[in-house]
Amino acid sequence: MNQSSLFGDEEVRASIPGLVYQPEFLSQTEEQELIAIIRSLPLHAAKYKQYLARRRVASFGGSYDFDTNQLLPARALDERLLPLRDRVAAWQRVPADSLVHALVAEYAPGTPLGWHRDVPNFERIIGISLGSEATLRFRPYPYEPGLLRQVVELAVQPRSIYVMQGEARWGWQHCVEETPGLRWSVTFRDGRVGG
Repeated sequence: MNQSSLFGDEEVRASIPGLVYQPEFLSQTEEQELIAIIRSLPLHAAKYKQYLARRRVASFGGSYDFDTNQLLPARALDERLLPLRDRVAAWQRVPADSLVHALVAEYAPGTPLGWHRDVPNFERIIGISLGSEATLRFRPYPYEPGLLRQVVELAVQPRSIYVMQGEARWGWQHCVEETPGLRWSVTFRDGRVGG
């Protein structure tokens, strides 16, 4: 399967090397089964320093403490999510056990996720989107206000998958616009070499 040919917007792909997007990674039935699993997980409000975000999350394989800037231990991946991890690893042609971290998130309607780069402990960021569509926005990092015209948007459809690696991972920030409906995401991350 040629991942780059499945990327719908050539301009976005050309402007952000290392960003790959594939719609319809999952079937509707698979999506509904995953949503049922996610609804049964012990989700809690995401915490960033003293701020509680509107999205609810569950971390597996590590939990980042933003007060100390350290990756702390967390429970192993829920075994019901192992088939998804294996499928994602096969799509990326990497060993399944190299995907050492997973973050499951639930976005209530109207929930945004602000500009950021993922924590530095991980190299490749792979996201699966479920439920409502979402708009991911990207801007060069470090950000300069004069670069606003370089902000790029990607409409992320339900059941799709995307990966940020290389330049897309380290040379760009991303955010999620307010979601129009209830949305979930499962994000897998692999460890950095030597980190």
